[in-house]
Amino acid sequence: MTGYFEGIAPLAHDPGAEGLAFRHYDPDEIVLGRRMEDHLRFAVCYWHSFGWEGGDPFGGATFERPWFPNDDMGRAKLKAEAAFELFRILGVPYFTFHDHDVRPEGARLAESHARLDEMADLFEAKMAAGGPKLLWGTANLFSNRRYMAGAATNPDPDVFAYCASVVRHCMGVTHRLGGENYVLWGGREGYETLLNTDLARETEQMGRFLSLVVEHKHRIGFKGAILVEPKPQEPTKHQYDHDVATVYGLLKRFGLEGEVKVNIEQGHAILAGHSFEHEIALAGALGIFGSVDMNRNDPQSGWDTDQFPNNVADVALAYYEILRLGGFTSGGTNFDAKLRRQSLDAEDLVAAHVGAMDVCARGLKAAAALLEGGALEEARAARYAGWARGDARAMLAPGATLAQIADRAEAEDLDPQPVSGRQERLENLVNRYV
Repeated sequence: MTGYFEGIAPLAHDPGAEGLAFRHYDPDEIVLGRRMEDHLRFAVCYWHSFGWEGGDPFGGATFERPWFPNDDMGRAKLKAEAAFELFRILGVPYFTFHDHDVRPEGARLAESHARLDEMADLFEAKMAAGGPKLLWGTANLFSNRRYMAGAATNPDPDVFAYCASVVRHCMGVTHRLGGENYVLWGGREGYETLLNTDLARETEQMGRFLSLVVEHKHRIGFKGAILVEPKPQEPTKHQYDHDVATVYGLLKRFGLEGEVKVNIEQGHAILAGHSFEHEIALAGALGIFGSVDMNRNDPQSGWDTDQFPNNVADVALAYYEILRLGGFTSGGTNFDAKLRRQSLDAEDLVAAHVGAMDVCARGLKAAAALLEGGALEEARAARYAGWARGDARAMLAPGATLAQIADRAEAEDLDPQPVSGRQERLENLVNRYV
């Protein structure tokens, strides 16, 4: 015990509580036949919760925590103790990490690997003693200056090889700890200017690296999903993994659409010009939906501010699409979110997660009620009912020709009239639930 969260007891579902408690999140509440905890599969992220020091582009660290700076193994172990204290207080079933979050980088590659193994020993003991499971692990291939021109897409082949070693080792640790997924977080897989960039070469390298990761997954017997996190313009001007559609195109090109899925972040979806629910629905339609990072952006900032979610309507629409897909399998709800720079206290970190978990619980219940009510699905089915006709199905069947379809339209003197999409009525319907 570090004493960092001293005086904060494990939290319970208590709608009438005055202090810290869950008003809406009850892990054992049954929603659509499943426990709420099993629907939401909450995970606390190690990096923002314990690695971020409160800096921004105009100022340095504001958080003074006993495990800062992240420069020796003693502090790394103290950080781990504090992390597992928070996991216990919140009662979350999962956590997530980057390798660099949990241990300081060593002077040499072998030392970095040994340090991660040492932290994995500690994690393994904590998990065996009742700690949460690992939703996913990932490697930090973006912070060190060696990655300034990318990781797998770097013009230097030695960086590509270095990344292979880092990912192999982090995948091995994720596998050892029973991780249910492994994420490839391409923070610098993009470019700043075409003047010094070979697009064809870099995308070929990225696809090859993904293929190598998939091959290694099967070689070591890792049963979890491989996930790619779409990232627009962050931090490079052009990212090769801009959004779900872009990632799918890359996967399809290299024959990986049956092997790799996506981890979708709300903030990244917005920066790509989409809604969160759009990206989830598209991933589902393409068969590559995996997991989500739950956060939000400040609508005035135009940047990925990684704030904890607090809008029930937005969250409900996201969970509606997830429920339509049958819910999570190996994925879950990871809070890739951080405190504001002025939220300095240990209790602030607890309160942020409590509020976010309650918002997600409310959103899930609203989404479940909306889905169970069936009105949206009935409206959707009615809108496409014409495609159930035999002549309509025939147009999409193999062997149909453009000429045949055109001949029918002319022979029947077709004059189709527009039908209302009733968007406002459907929006009003949603608002009755949230």
